[in-house]
Amino acid sequence: MELDPTDIKPIITRMKRAHGHLGSVIRMMEEGADCESVLTQLAAVNKALARAGFAVVATGLQHCLTDEDSDVDVAKMEKLFLALA
Repeated sequence: MELDPTDIKPIITRMKRAHGHLGSVIRMMEEGADCESVLTQLAAVNKALARAGFAVVATGLQHCLTDEDSDVDVAKMEKLFLALA
């Protein structure tokens, strides 16, 4: 199953933001930031990536539900969704 680039553009934007944020967390660690600050920011990156993953699954499911010719393996999609949880 391929995702429509226009459907996933906001997801890509979110992931790029998370990528930049992760770079900031790495920089914080290299500069000796305190543990609480690093973990707080790392949790924010983790949450952003998890939401992006859920958005990809949701977009894929919407695509499958609206496409009559879809041959997607629903069990496989469910497994991927649960892997994010």
